[in-house]
Amino acid sequence: MRGNVVDLAVGVVIGAAFTGIVSSLVKDVINPIIGLITGGVDFSNHFIILKGTPALTLADAQKAGDVTLNYGVFINAVINFVIVAAAIFWMVRMVQKIYKKPTPPAAAPAPTPTETLLTEIRDLLKDKGTV
Repeated sequence: MRGNVVDLAVGVVIGAAFTGIVSSLVKDVINPIIGLITGGVDFSNHFIILKGTPALTLADAQKAGDVTLNYGVFINAVINFVIVAAAIFWMVRMVQKIYKKPTPPAAAPAPTPTETLLTEIRDLLKDKGTV
């Protein structure tokens, strides 16, 4: 039981650190590339003001106390999740390949009814001494 708890704790700590790395990858590497492809679009500044005065950036709108719908931040979170999920998926696949258990040898198939009958005939002939 203790081994499993320790494994879980190590997994949580590594997962938290890994999430920080992937968040930085998304924020600092992938989003600028996506912004370059889409013509300089920065998803983190995409928002809709529901109540308040118009603002150019999300930080300005939040500073003014506006009520905003931050769909750009949500897009960043989705991209972050997809990258984390893909990285964990590939990491688990590699670990499974490394620690793959050897498959036990296949058991011999059961004899067919014909083979069983022939074996009985052979044994009867041996008992009679004719073979």
